[in-house]
Amino acid sequence: MKKRLLAMLMTGAMVASLAACGGGSSTPSTDDKTGGDKAGTTSGCSVDVILKTTASEYWSYVKAGAEAYSKDNPDVKVEVKGATSETAYDEQQNMIETDLNSGAYDAFVIAPLQADLVKTLIAGQTAPIVAVDTNIDAPEVLSFVGTGNEDAAAMGGKAAVEAAKAAGWDKVQAIAISGVQGDGTATARLTGYEKGVTEAGGEFLKDEIQYADAVADKAATSMEAIMQNHPKGVAIIVCNNDDMAMAAARAAKGNAAYEKTIFVGFDGIQSACNAILSGEETMSVAQEAYDMGYKAVEAAVKAVNGEKLEKFIDSGCSVVNKDNAQERLDTLKGYIG
Repeated sequence: MKKRLLAMLMTGAMVASLAACGGGSSTPSTDDKTGGDKAGTTSGCSVDVILKTTASEYWSYVKAGAEAYSKDNPDVKVEVKGATSETAYDEQQNMIETDLNSGAYDAFVIAPLQADLVKTLIAGQTAPIVAVDTNIDAPEVLSFVGTGNEDAAAMGGKAAVEAAKAAGWDKVQAIAISGVQGDGTATARLTGYEKGVTEAGGEFLKDEIQYADAVADKAATSMEAIMQNHPKGVAIIVCNNDDMAMAAARAAKGNAAYEKTIFVGFDGIQSACNAILSGEETMSVAQEAYDMGYKAVEAAVKAVNGEKLEKFIDSGCSVVNKDNAQERLDTLKGYIG
């Protein structure tokens, strides 16, 4: 009888240890937040990472960071995918629905194109879910890993006003070229830009916001409209990402009224660093996208192992200008070349 009891206890211990996701120093758990049959049959686990897109430099850093976690923790399988663009809503929706129902993953990391829609898609899910880059206001989401977008943009807005004053602008007005209207991240950045510009003594022209769906060609068109409406120039153009900031600066090139305009991007990608060094973009609010991807997967693994997560995990930010653009560029090249 004692032998049978001992055998049962040993078997139970083995099953419990197999149920946990490997990686790091997390403590194994018998928590039932799993994504299918995989948990409980292997010492590792599978984390599904669904990004807004994989077709941009910024998202390539998030992807590289997520995959780096798997390299550091070989028993954790990380699969990264994303839509073809940041307006391919149906494509991302299909990815999320398919993967949630596949039973192939133990945890999910999601960067939603439409947070409200994703909130509906994940309703009732028991597998750990971590939001990355853009938060999802849902009880199923255990943690949000990303930039404090409002505070980061406020930092950029203040730096832009200081640069505009140093460039000789007496009337410091700012116009925003934003991403997708209604997107949570875009809204937070607009709020932050307005706050930073206003607190630093500038004027944020809220009624003249241009929405360019986070793509360069539409940003160039928006910039042309701004130049028509303001033939004497505008001190500051703040943008939702670097691609738009660079496109706006190119569209304004050759217009004497905009020679001293401060063009502010967001992300701090390689192309932005090069543009800053060559004088084509003034500054960028840099996100730590690589760390964002890494920390998001790390959080998902901890959740599978039964650890409690912080509701918000800040991946950090900084302002890139001519003084530190080369250092930033060298760091980014180390991530993806």
